Amino acid sequence: MSDSIEPMVLRNDRDGVAHLTLNRPAQFNALSDAMLGALIEQLEVIGADESVRVVVIGGAGKAFCAGHDLKEMRGNHTLDFQQALFRKCGKLMMKIQKLPQPVIARIHGIATAAGCQLVSMCDLAVAADVSRYAVSGINVGLFCATPAVGLSRNMGRKEAFEMLVTGDFIDAAEAQRRGLVNRVVPLDQLDDELGKLTASICAKTPVAVRMGKQLFYQQLETGIEAAYQMASETMACNMMTEDAAEGIDAFIAKRPPQWKGR
Repeated sequence: MSDSIEPMVLRNDRDGVAHLTLNRPAQFNALSDAMLGALIEQLEVIGADESVRVVVIGGAGKAFCAGHDLKEMRGNHTLDFQQALFRKCGKLMMKIQKLPQPVIARIHGIATAAGCQLVSMCDLAVAADVSRYAVSGINVGLFCATPAVGLSRNMGRKEAFEMLVTGDFIDAAEAQRRGLVNRVVPLDQLDDELGKLTASICAKTPVAVRMGKQLFYQQLETGIEAAYQMASETMACNMMTEDAAEGIDAFIAKRPPQWKGR
């Protein structure tokens, strides 16, 4: 079925986890303008849904995501279109980072160019051992400038720059070594591994997770003195929450905590 009929992003929630699936398998889940908009729309809804504790982003078909839709970009060859497209892509990436819930990339196949960028901007990433990664824009005359933002914040500068100027693929094991993904497992164990990670996060109080994610990214982009000031204020406020009191009381009493989400 065509993109106009079939949803570009599928959502399936279970056990506090929202699963978003990029649904353009025939195009290797290329990020068209419409798909970027659909992802942003879904994340805005999810961000306001307190029943969702974790978000998992995956892809339908053989690929995770092959980057931007180059046919669409060539078919709309105006500066206005290109600027609007990349602004929308940047909005999506920042939406992921600013979302209250942790976002996990589920990578079962290739993640190239903006698809690799998407992996880098998710908070966590669990990958199949058959997955492969590249920022291959340079091969068609495009330096992957926007993917460079996420890559350079995940791995060493020289490792990121080498990927950007060669367009060469790295495998899952190398992606893990470089810090692009957290866990690598055989393909048939991918969902089991994801389940372990999401269950571990869902078992924690959502208050601390939300506060912690916000602080984590804020302190990364500031100087160390300001970072400690932010972190100290966050911990003090976290300590005053009902869940922190409950967690400490439960620890002392040697019983499981009963989270209230506040």
